[in-house]
Amino acid sequence: MSNLVNLEQVHKAYGIRPLLEGVSLGVAAGDRIGVVGRNGGGKSTLLRILARVEAPDRGRVTHNRGLRVGHLHQRDALDDTHSVREAVLRGRADHEWAADPRTREVVQVLLADIGLDREVAGLSGGEQRRSSLARLLLEDADLLVLDEPTNHLDIDAIAWLATYLTALKAALVVVTHDRWFLDAVCSTTWEIHDGVIDAYDGGYAAYVLARAERDRQAAATSSRRHNLMRKELAWLRRGAPARTSKPRFRVDAASALIADEPPPRDRLELERFATARLGKDVLDIEGVSLARGPRLLLDGVTWRLGPGDRVGLVGANGTGKSSVLGLLDGDLAPDAGRVKRGRTVQLAVLSQTLEEMDTTERVLDSVKGNEITASSLLEGFGFTGDLLTSRICDLSGGERRRLQILRLLLEEPNVLLLDEPTNDLDIETLTVLEDYLDRWPGTLVVVSHDRYFLERVTDVVHAMPGDGTLVMLPGGVEDYRPSPPTPAGATSYDGQRASGSSAAPGAAERRTARKDLARVERRLSRLALTEGALEQQMADAGADYQQLAALQESLGGLRTEREELEERWLQIADAADDSG
Repeated sequence: MSNLVNLEQVHKAYGIRPLLEGVSLGVAAGDRIGVVGRNGGGKSTLLRILARVEAPDRGRVTHNRGLRVGHLHQRDALDDTHSVREAVLRGRADHEWAADPRTREVVQVLLADIGLDREVAGLSGGEQRRSSLARLLLEDADLLVLDEPTNHLDIDAIAWLATYLTALKAALVVVTHDRWFLDAVCSTTWEIHDGVIDAYDGGYAAYVLARAERDRQAAATSSRRHNLMRKELAWLRRGAPARTSKPRFRVDAASALIADEPPPRDRLELERFATARLGKDVLDIEGVSLARGPRLLLDGVTWRLGPGDRVGLVGANGTGKSSVLGLLDGDLAPDAGRVKRGRTVQLAVLSQTLEEMDTTERVLDSVKGNEITASSLLEGFGFTGDLLTSRICDLSGGERRRLQILRLLLEEPNVLLLDEPTNDLDIETLTVLEDYLDRWPGTLVVVSHDRYFLERVTDVVHAMPGDGTLVMLPGGVEDYRPSPPTPAGATSYDGQRASGSSAAPGAAERRTARKDLARVERRLSRLALTEGALEQQMADAGADYQQLAALQESLGGLRTEREELEERWLQIADAADDSG
């Protein structure tokens, strides 16, 4: 199959820093390529070169004649004087665009809360971003080049986008930090590092397995990076992505790396440490109601957070997730009810903004706390060499976000509230953060649209469906199913949401079965972690027969549930095969 785009011996540098050194590669029709690498490593530059928005310093870029390229920038370029209708829908009236199922689908998901006759100049950054993505998806492109397309999308919209892109005939090259999205959409992964690009078959799970095998053979990584990869590999091999993907390489040696790898964290031990630091009372929301304008965010909600709880909070944009963090932090007062805080709580909040940093300071001068801990975190979060003496104002957005999180951790809180912590972070930094949180003994509340991160660092997920309630999701993120919204400023039209509107009945049934399988597999994975922890406790209990009996009872209940889930898995797998 001929390539749509070819790069031949491409070189690109900014100042004295080389980003691409002699890179040769191609993108063929039908390719689904995910691009990963450190912030500042050249991912966005590569996309701009592929789209011929930016020229290389040396080398050649060739496009097939007549190639139509759709390019989503990180900085949106909509005309401020246009309305959303003009910018996205070419000025079409409601009855015109709604007659087209594809357009209706895009508008319903991405522009649901945006008035189509609003001026672009008055939109928030997130609204502009979603409008730019909508406009791009409605163009007929042969190649889509997308830079962080999941930014400002909620979990449901990200799932829709993955389904939408998978169904397109256009080739795709995407930069994203969303590892679930990489697995859902991509069949090839490019890792950009040290001026070169390494290609791997498969999405993120397959990429981690292949990189572990490569590093094992080369024996060329530092012990810290190697250990982080072992932990990530162990996590993936326990979960659905690695079991369902079919990478074209040997995984036996990679699997041997994690044969004796324990679970990512010892949940019971962390809870014991957290109780010692916090006591029994941490944060309680009691009968709380909270409104913002005409919207009721919470209606008489009671929610208790104990020592060592690790909770994810999900919901559509605007349902009040950040407001709940504000209640816990004390920044917001409830309209009714009360918020109680334990006496020993030392709380730290990661906001979505970077306003609290003095941008004139140098990186090293801005870091306070224990010198050994600070040095270790600085290195782990990629602040070495010249970056240590750089002024904060000279850092990229991703580098500032890394520094913000690092400084927060150095405050040594025992309660952490994280509002969209994965924004602007590269995958390598995310694994460092996850590794740190694996050892951190405290109470954690995470608001995120990154389902991989939520599943990785939290033990339970609650949802804000938008009706004033707070609902626990027993099956995790996959149980979250908000109703499809109606586009703002438009008539409500009949028609299914993107996840089922254009698929044949058999495809829809298979997709439902796959989701059910993933949900059961995640629960089995969690049960395995808890079962292992209980077995370790039994080994530690020695001759304490009373404790052993209680632990044995708990273990028996877990094994019964596991057997029932395994039977359920077989039933769903059979149904999935039958629907094909």
